[in-house]
Amino acid sequence: MIRSFLFAALFTLTASASAMSLGSKHAIVIDEATGKVLFEKNASDIVPIASLTKLMTAMVVLDARQDMHEHIVITDEDVDVLKFSSSRVPVGAVLTRLNLLELALMSSDNRAAHALARTYPGGIEYFKVAARNKAHALSLRRTNIEEPTGLSPFNTSTASDLAKLAMAASRYPEIERITTVSGDMIEVGGSARHYHNTNKLVGDKNWTISLSKTGYTQEAGRCIIMRVRTAGRDAIMVLLNARASANRTADAISLHRFLMTERQQPVMAGLNIK
Repeated sequence: MIRSFLFAALFTLTASASAMSLGSKHAIVIDEATGKVLFEKNASDIVPIASLTKLMTAMVVLDARQDMHEHIVITDEDVDVLKFSSSRVPVGAVLTRLNLLELALMSSDNRAAHALARTYPGGIEYFKVAARNKAHALSLRRTNIEEPTGLSPFNTSTASDLAKLAMAASRYPEIERITTVSGDMIEVGGSARHYHNTNKLVGDKNWTISLSKTGYTQEAGRCIIMRVRTAGRDAIMVLLNARASANRTADAISLHRFLMTERQQPVMAGLNIK
């Protein structure tokens, strides 16, 4: 009887995970405490990662321990000439390094991210070396960082590597704080402007999110990384290359429900069934 119940429970859990139909082409969910992979889909494929890159940019900048209150001028060098993406940070604006970090992480501003790398000790080339060294230190063996914004399709990684990156980024209090506010007032060009978090799930009462970053380019599709707390445990969720923001959000909600259901199943490991 016990054997039948346990195998039925295991079958139900396995079936629920495999039956999930995600629009995202690549995904992984990991129990942070145990490292157990709870769900994965094409998690080892190397693909463009868009603005998820900015989590690496933030870690490298914070590791350099520069003055976060130093004022930095946005220059023509910071303007995107690869994809001509828009920005609410005009050339000539003067912001603190902390403000640039907030804009890069929360509202995914590309000029802010580039300015952070441009003013890294030794300049942007030294930033690139530091980013690659950081990837090596974190054992991100299938990750390549060519520039700080994610606009380049040659910024690539896997869902599995990005889960490791998210766990590392979650150890930085500044990154956790900035990426989990739904919006903030930041002074740009002498006037305070309201900036929104690019992840609309941040601030949703049904979610407890302690790390968040979205990304989008045509090559990468809609991407998201989150560290979420649900059913009494922390989990890392990575979704890559969804067709639209609505698909990405729907996938995240499906995985969130799966985490709650999976947690309620009996633990199978270590049982000696006779």
